Amino acid sequence: MTVGERIAAARRTAGFTQENLANELGVSFQAVSLWERNESLPDTNHLIALSRVLRVSLDSLLREGAEPEWTLKPHTFDAERMYTYVKTRAQAEGLTQTLAALPLMREKHQGQKRSAHTIETPYATHPLTLACHALAMGVLDDDVLAAALLHDVVEDTETAPEELPVNERVRDAVCLVSYNTYLKKDEETNRDRKNEIKPVYYANIGKNPLAALVKCMDRCNNLACMADGFSKEKMITYVLETEKYVLPLLNVIKAVPEYNNAAWLLRYQIITLLETFKRLL
Repeated sequence: MTVGERIAAARRTAGFTQENLANELGVSFQAVSLWERNESLPDTNHLIALSRVLRVSLDSLLREGAEPEWTLKPHTFDAERMYTYVKTRAQAEGLTQTLAALPLMREKHQGQKRSAHTIETPYATHPLTLACHALAMGVLDDDVLAAALLHDVVEDTETAPEELPVNERVRDAVCLVSYNTYLKKDEETNRDRKNEIKPVYYANIGKNPLAALVKCMDRCNNLACMADGFSKEKMITYVLETEKYVLPLLNVIKAVPEYNNAAWLLRYQIITLLETFKRLL
C-alpha cells in the first residue's frame, strides 16, 4: 500500500470526505486528491496535521511493505444479548436493584453513542460490559451490578441521583464516580481546576470500595477500547493517569474479602493493557 493509499484509507475510516479533510488541514481538496493519487506528497507540517486529524501515527502513514488484510470490528458484544444475560442472572438470583437498573440504564442511554469511536457503538454496551465483567469475575452482588449499570447515568444524562431506583450505598458509589459532580458550570474554570479536581476525585473514590471496584472495571473497558478513538496524546495521558490514580484503587478493592478475586483479575487485566500500550506508544 502506498502513502497515498494509506492517507485515503485513514480518511475514509475517520469518516472524512476529501473536502472535509482539506478544510481541517487548511488546504484545497485538489491537494488531498493529489496526495491520495500519489502525484505529490504532503510536506512535514501537513503530515503531522494528517496524523492528528485522522488519529493515526506518522509511522502508519509512511511505513513501507505489505499491510495486513484485516477488518476493524467493534470492541463490544451485542448489547441485547448482554442485556438478556444480565437480566436472566439477576432474575435467577433475585437481584431487585439490578432488575430495576437495567431498563433505566437502557432508557437514559437511548440513542447515545460512545464518543470518539471510529466504529459507532451504542453507549449501553459500556455499562452492560461492566456488569458482564463483574459476573465473569464471580461477583454476583446486587449493589455491584446495579452500580456498574448506572455508573454513567448521573454523569451523562439528565438524571438526578435521587431518581436512581437503588439503595444509598449504590447511589453514593454512582455519585463518587460521576466526574461532573465535581465540576462547575464555567468550562474555562474547570480547565483551570483540572489538576486540582483529579486528586480529590480519586481520593474520594478510594474511600469507597464499591466505587473503587466500579471505577476499575470502567477503566479496564476504556483502556481496551481507547485505540479506537483516542489520539496518541490522549492515550499517553490516559496511561499516566491510570498508573497514578487507578492502580492504587486495586488495593482498596483487595481489602474487601468478597472482592479479592476480582482485584487480582483487574490488576492483571489493567497492567497488561497498560504495558502493551506503553510499548506500542
